[in-house]
Amino acid sequence: MERFGIVLDVLPSGRPGDRPPHKDPIALVVGEDELKLLEVVLRPGATPPPVASRIPLVPDPGSATEHVRRRIGFPELTAAARAELPGALEAIVTGAPERFLRFFNEAPAVSRRFHLLELLPGIGKKTMWNIVDERKKRPFTSFADIEERGKLKHPQKVVVARIEKELSGEEEKYRLFVPR
Repeated sequence: MERFGIVLDVLPSGRPGDRPPHKDPIALVVGEDELKLLEVVLRPGATPPPVASRIPLVPDPGSATEHVRRRIGFPELTAAARAELPGALEAIVTGAPERFLRFFNEAPAVSRRFHLLELLPGIGKKTMWNIVDERKKRPFTSFADIEERGKLKHPQKVVVARIEKELSGEEEKYRLFVPR
């Protein structure tokens, strides 16, 4: 269950064209724990949270969150929310690096010819083998460590790009970070 999320967009009068028509103020949010895209109903009269802010997704007397209405798909995001998504994902990835470092340290081979690390954008055989060889010596402790020893530039951006691909539905066979 998602406990906190990052606001991608706020719609003070709800979505135009909703059936049935909802006029509740809503926020489009990406959850921090499971990276789900959510539509959150805001309390009427409360000050809407700013875009890129972290909000609780469970009712809290001090927050603008009333309840989570539903999980939404990538096509339901507004253009503003889509533009904000990479920054929100980068905040999530850099805010909880141990979760994503675990993938680099533990990702297995799928077969003799294919490794899960190769599913990350920009990772080919050479970089994959650098990462595998280096993690055998000792686990990676930070993104900077992956960059230095694994020879992968901006590993957090690589993870963000993969999460975006999974959220957008471009990748259905292997889900590394986002649940179905």
